[in-house]
Amino acid sequence: MLRHILPRLAILPVLLVLAAPLRAEIAIQEVTSPGGIKAWLVEEHEIPFTALEIRFRGGTAVDAPGKRGAVNLMTALIEEGAAEMNAQKFAETRDGLAADFKFNASIDSVSVSARMLTENRAQAAELLRLALTAPRFDTDAVERVRGQVLSGLRSDEKDPATLASRRFNALAFGDHPYGTSGDGTPDSVAALTRDDILAAHKATLTRDRVYVAAVGDISAADLGTLLDQLLGGLPATGAVPVAPAPVGLTGGVTVVPFPTPQAVVLFGQNGIERDDPDYFAAFILNEIMGGERFGSRLMTELREKRGLTYGVSTWLADFDQADLLAGQFSTDNKTVAEAISILREEWAKAAQGVTEAELANAKTYLTGAYPLRFDGNGQIANILVGMQSIGLPSDYSATRNDKVNAVTLEDIRRVAARLFKREDLRIVVVGEPVGVESTPE
Repeated sequence: MLRHILPRLAILPVLLVLAAPLRAEIAIQEVTSPGGIKAWLVEEHEIPFTALEIRFRGGTAVDAPGKRGAVNLMTALIEEGAAEMNAQKFAETRDGLAADFKFNASIDSVSVSARMLTENRAQAAELLRLALTAPRFDTDAVERVRGQVLSGLRSDEKDPATLASRRFNALAFGDHPYGTSGDGTPDSVAALTRDDILAAHKATLTRDRVYVAAVGDISAADLGTLLDQLLGGLPATGAVPVAPAPVGLTGGVTVVPFPTPQAVVLFGQNGIERDDPDYFAAFILNEIMGGERFGSRLMTELREKRGLTYGVSTWLADFDQADLLAGQFSTDNKTVAEAISILREEWAKAAQGVTEAELANAKTYLTGAYPLRFDGNGQIANILVGMQSIGLPSDYSATRNDKVNAVTLEDIRRVAARLFKREDLRIVVVGEPVGVESTPE
């Protein structure tokens, strides 16, 4: 995994991304609890369970100075006991209710995914409330989870993809929190105290930065009650959001020596903001260049024609405080130089625009693939909370494909000339590439 420069997982591009008539039209209700907490709801009463997605804006980026890894460690500990229940008792209670809770920290958010049966919803919600508002952070649990994090960090030192991501992020963001791993370092994680973990909890799980979506067997009135029950006891405000992160990338190549038969090549430049009028044109252009389809330009040139890589992809990385256009592939150390040369050629060609056929094919794929993502209550809840967190309206799922289809060839040409800058492309290579040397950063 390439850590936090790979959010297409994440989260954001899933909202922007096969026949054109298909639409993801779902009945979204905007609910406000008696206590003022807002959420989006899709009622689906055929199956007696509810998927609940909660996202707190901030994530590992709001780690206190000198406490890198605190939010990540705190998030991993939330389910390790709460109130009067130790970790074992909490797990037994959760399993007895047939409930499922998942907690995750990313660079820009802490997320909570919950699944609960209608018949046990009140008890499951109370258990989740305790986890969110009264986690124990017992010493034995802290040390056990700390050990797991440290083990992961040690493994990362042997993973060329992680090493590439770390170096790329450092080049792109410098001293900004985006420039370092939210997992922390072995030294920073080892030094974290229980007070640090409590401070991270207080800073991140707050009502002023929460987004909620629910899908399933629950009414608007019941959801309002549940929201106040779950979240009403959290602090009103949290840590100050991080500042914007200027992208400091310059064109050139950075080689990170590492003994591996397959070099990892990570590349990128400045991107485009999600609310930019040209965003949809950039989104389609990225799909043509190196998106999800097998027939993208880079896949065609690097894999199909020359067999230099198994796969290559590009993406628009839309962080809360920065935007990148990035991509990645792996290739034999002996073919890194050839692959980079082709990458640069294609980057320059992209700046000239695309053909009518390429645009039409990309539109067909993107408009058809989008409705297929709304598959299951949990997936829909995750998409809806993501839409809220980036400021999209509740009718976006019904209008999104129209926005894709409205993009013209001239729109593509304009954004291509603006966005794709071969001279700005920074390429990070982790491996032992033959005939490739670092250039000034």
